[in-house]
Parts: sequence; C-alpha cells; structure tokens
Amino acid sequence: MGAAASLPRDHGGLLVVDDEPFLRDAVAASLRFLGFEVSTAETGAGALRLARDRPFDLIVLDVMLPDGDGFEVVRRLRADGSRVPVIFLTARDTQADKVTGLTLGGDDYLTKPFGLEELAARIRTVLRRTRPGAAAAGPVLTFADIELDQDTYEVRRSGHLVDLSPTEFRLLRYLMLNPGRVLTRAQILDHVWDYDFGGSGTVVATYVAYLRRKLARHGPEVIWTQRGIGYSMRLPRPGDAVAAGDAVAAGHAPGAGHAAGAR
Repeated sequence: MGAAASLPRDHGGLLVVDDEPFLRDAVAASLRFLGFEVSTAETGAGALRLARDRPFDLIVLDVMLPDGDGFEVVRRLRADGSRVPVIFLTARDTQADKVTGLTLGGDDYLTKPFGLEELAARIRTVLRRTRPGAAAAGPVLTFADIELDQDTYEVRRSGHLVDLSPTEFRLLRYLMLNPGRVLTRAQILDHVWDYDFGGSGTVVATYVAYLRRKLARHGPEVIWTQRGIGYSMRLPRPGDAVAAGDAVAAGHAPGAGHAAGAR
C-alpha cells in the first residue's frame, strides 16, 4: 500500500538477527509496515559486520545463533564502544539468561513465541527511552499505519483523515488500547456503549463492519474476528492488502450486512 513511507513517527533503522527464516522475514515485514527501515542477518558474524558498518537505532537479536550466541555479539559490540539498544529473543525462559542479557547491556528480553504487536510495542518503548530528546507518546494512539488522537478526536490512516462517528471512534480506541488481545462482544458492549444500553452482539458486528469499511479505504485489514468470541487488532500479513481490496470490491466489506462482521 506504500503506507510506511508516510509515517514519521518511527523512521528508525533496525537490525533483526535470527537464523529461522520464517520468523526473521515475518518480523522484518511487520516492522517495515510500521515505518522502520529493517536490515536482517542470520548469524552473529553477519550481525557484527552490519552493526559495525552503519549505526542502527536498535537490534532485535536472537540468543541462539548457529555460530555462537547473541550474548557474545553484544559483548563484542560493547567492546567496540557501541551502545546500540538490544532486545534479546530466546526460546529459553530462564532467569539466568535474562540476568546475563540485561547485565551485558541488553534493554529488553522477549521469550518465544511472542506476538508481533508486543515486539513492536517494546521496540517503541526502548526507542523512546534511549533516543536523545525522544518525545513522550502523549494523547495519540498508534497501531500499524493508524493514528488516533484522543484530544482532537481525529483518526488518520496512511496520512488520510478517516471520518468516524462517535461510536466508531470509541470502538476503534478500545481496540487500539488492546492490540493483539481478543475482546469479547460483551467486553466491547461494556466499554463502547453505556452499561444500560441493553444491546447484543449484533450491534457490535454491525459497527465493526462500518469501521472496517472506512479503514479499508486506505490500507489492509487490521480488525480480525475470532469466531464465536469477538474481535482483535493485529498487524497485516503479507498479501493482506490485496485480500482487503478484493473483499471491498466483492461487496464483503462493511455495508454488506452482518457477513462483514463475521469474517
């Protein structure tokens, strides 16, 4: 969709180091969608070579690599005088590993499997803490290429203003406050509508459909249905932009009745 180029809020250079091709590519693709510039490496030697050639804003580093471990990579970087922030990824959830990583100068530690939304949130947190003069997040919520300003009640996607009703705005805000979490229809009713509304899951599906249609004008699907439970926001996957466009063209987007809310 070309959305990432118009997102000024991230624009950081990241290095993702992992020897699992699927995980490495998935993480890199998701972070590029969010507006980061991403380089990748699959070995410790490759990571050191890239990190010494250019200044990265942050490194996402797997602990277990085919030619050693991520801890040794950080030891060598620190010996070189590099203070680049590091988030360790590992399949080993042991206290000793966490202490080792943080003692070496790591900034965070994430255990596999993890959600891409959680990783993105942690990257932003570390960058806010480590970048000189980094601004506080303030009232603006962000998810993928969507920005929601809680002060001005404006929503933008890929820089385009999205005109939402008050109910649609509250629904999007609640979803953005809980990225990656499946919210039940009952939870959404309680938080988006008044407690005495007396509504049902049908009205939730209808408004999710409205919201999907408006967001789909400027990007791929980000609201997903957990059948029989509720809805969640998650990052688009490769190819989702085409699928979302096809859905709109085929009349399955919101406005096509409750079918859109049951996707």
